[in-house]
Amino acid sequence: MRIDQTDSRLSGRPGTTAELAWEALLDLGAGPGSRVERLERAIRDAVRTGRVPVGAALPPSRQLAESLGVSRWVVTEAYGQLVAEGFLEARTGSATRVSAAARPTSAAGTSTPGERPKSPAGTRVGAGRTHTARARFDLAPGVPDLRHVPRDAWLRAAREALGTSGGTASNDDLGQPSPAGHPHARAVVADHLRRARVAAAADDAVVLTRGATDGMARVAAALVEAGHTHVLVEDPSWSVLRDVAGRVGLTPVPVPVDDAGADVDALVAASRRTGARAALLTPAHQFPTGAALAPERREAVLAWARAVDGLVVEDDYDAEFRYDRRPVAALQQLDPERVVLLGSVSKTMSPAFGVGWMVVPARWRESVMRAATPHGAAAAPSTVDQLTFARLVASGGYDRHLRAARGRYRRRRDAVLDALARELPGAAVSGIAAGMHALLTLPGSPDDPAPDAAHVVREAARREVTVVDLRRYQVRPADRSTTLVLGYGNLADARVGEAVARLATAVRVARTGT
Repeated sequence: MRIDQTDSRLSGRPGTTAELAWEALLDLGAGPGSRVERLERAIRDAVRTGRVPVGAALPPSRQLAESLGVSRWVVTEAYGQLVAEGFLEARTGSATRVSAAARPTSAAGTSTPGERPKSPAGTRVGAGRTHTARARFDLAPGVPDLRHVPRDAWLRAAREALGTSGGTASNDDLGQPSPAGHPHARAVVADHLRRARVAAAADDAVVLTRGATDGMARVAAALVEAGHTHVLVEDPSWSVLRDVAGRVGLTPVPVPVDDAGADVDALVAASRRTGARAALLTPAHQFPTGAALAPERREAVLAWARAVDGLVVEDDYDAEFRYDRRPVAALQQLDPERVVLLGSVSKTMSPAFGVGWMVVPARWRESVMRAATPHGAAAAPSTVDQLTFARLVASGGYDRHLRAARGRYRRRRDAVLDALARELPGAAVSGIAAGMHALLTLPGSPDDPAPDAAHVVREAARREVTVVDLRRYQVRPADRSTTLVLGYGNLADARVGEAVARLATAVRVARTGT
């Protein structure tokens, strides 16, 4: 789409001068990610290359949506995310504009300060990208408490693993790593999974990865090699894993979710319709609805997998954090030959460590290993990181960290719920007492309807609060949403009250305009 610089209608108010208008070619293309993510990328690229100057006004969301042939929600969600990052700025009664903090890059391969670091909505920071500071009141889902990353414990574990006197790592261990991971580290992780997740994890069934995304990419490639063309995914769900499957060659097929987790009857029907024999699920704590897969559905999904000779990929992303009871055992232990268990330290410690694992059925291990080394280079984390993590686990340091984190998140969740009851009476919070996020359905009535979530996201961003519209995680985004995905993992305890108060103000402004 070309936005003519001389067309003052797109500058946000009539009669503005040319330098306040917008001229850019926005190519959403067919690249990775949702339409929202592709629009965000296109706007960043336009600013980074200097085609859109700092201070330029963006077109009104309705007009840009019509021009691009997308829903208005796609545009408002992209604008809201970029405002939250500080890449754009928005003021009541004025157009949304390119922030002074967003400047063109000075050299190829670098990016502006506003480049989006991948996080709760499913992004990652890649090579050559820089982080932006997170919002002062961070209610984004999926981010652990970055103030309590176990730095000292990790450093001690590294020294103990690499020490020349009695260290775990021999000289030979510091050569080329195996695609499956170091045998000692695999054995330690297997033991942890048997204890903590009741997984049926033989030492040689564990494959160490760089994270859940890496693991999903390998499994998806193995499925394609075996002739699979589709994968069943929860709707809504974390977009990154289903996008990874799509890039490898699997077509994601949405399956609805309710209070008992994935609808297995709908899953079976979708399987019959499309021929899909693989499913990606979050049984312990569905993301983002917060439901746990009901016991009868756990049995039913495994019966389906056996009937179609299929495979279930279990994303065990935050199962360690359950506050009302002991965590439910992994689905994998019920049928270890039909389930791949994915996990990582991204939610328990930080994505920065780049350590993950998967427990792979025997019949799939060889093809998963081939997917790990398409160019002959080992795909496992560095041996140093593997042995450091193994030492952290074996010493009890990882369990101590998990216990402390579980207590922090439980108390913070209680504080957030208390603040919501006080500041947003009538709002409904859903999801089991687990993890680091909850769903917040905004209060409303036929006479006084709740505001659209996208508008709340933008108003919240103006108040230094980051929240996410549920539609960001839907395979087929609804035309209207009144539900937010609200995280509390990375929110400082002392800021809970003010964060929720600011969110409540954003809701009121989005509803009334004042």
